[in-house]
Order: sequence, then C-alpha cells, then structure tokens
Amino acid sequence: MRHLSIALLIIISFCSSSWGNELRPYQKGEWSKLVASNPDRPLVIHFWGVTCAPCVKEMPVWGKFTKENKKLNIAYVQVDNVPPEQISKMLIKANLGSANNYYLIGPFDEFLRFEIHSKWRGETPMTILIDKQNRQILKIGTMDFEWLKKQIGH
Repeated sequence: MRHLSIALLIIISFCSSSWGNELRPYQKGEWSKLVASNPDRPLVIHFWGVTCAPCVKEMPVWGKFTKENKKLNIAYVQVDNVPPEQISKMLIKANLGSANNYYLIGPFDEFLRFEIHSKWRGETPMTILIDKQNRQILKIGTMDFEWLKKQIGH
C-alpha cells in the first residue's frame, strides 16, 4: 500500500510539472465565464499562438508585466492546434507557467471568434481589456504596455 501511495504521488507530481499549474481547456461558452469571473476589477485577456512569431517574441514581456502587476486579472488563451506540452514549455520559458492559462481544445472557428469579439478575425496576438464598467477595448497586434498601464490605472 505504501508503494502504491508513493507511485501515485510521483505520477501526480510529474503531471502537474509537465502541464503547468494553470493550463486549462478553453472551449465554446468559456468567454462568458471569463468575463463574469471578475466583475469588480479590470480584466485583460490575451490571445496568442505558439506558431505566431510576434507572440513568441512578446510572451516574455507579458511574463514580466504579469509579475509586476500581480493584482491585475490577466488570462492567456493559446489558440494554435499544438500539443499542450508545447504550450507549457513556452509558458514556462516566458515565466507564465503559473498564470491563468488556457488552450483551445477544439477548432478555432468563426463561431468561437465571434463569441469572443464580433470584430476579431482571428489575428494573433490580440488582447481585450475589459474595464470596471464592462467596456471592452480590442487591441490587435503586439501590446504597448505603457498604454495598457494607463488604461488599467497604473
């Protein structure tokens, strides 16, 4: 029995370290849950892809920004069809392994994009800032972090 318990602990430890602590599936209907999750503070949701060169370059900057703004609610959604291990590897490299991370579990289709924002055509990187009044600001392309700090009042 003792050996079984030790084996289970090793398996659980391995799974949590290889998948990151916060990598969760994102699917249709998740958007409303994300928006409703934090109604009293600004919310930043960043969409990125492992195969998106500007995203790869920018993710370490997001890691630094997240570390400097720990009280800000930021969610990261990876939209490429790649294995979760590849996503976790990039998140850990960007110091975002323990952030609020999601990955798509189904196809990234028009319905899913429209659910997120009617004007988004699927380009990455893309960020949506939702302020305290529930206004949404769509930002396509790499982030101007000074602009973002002003928008969230930092």
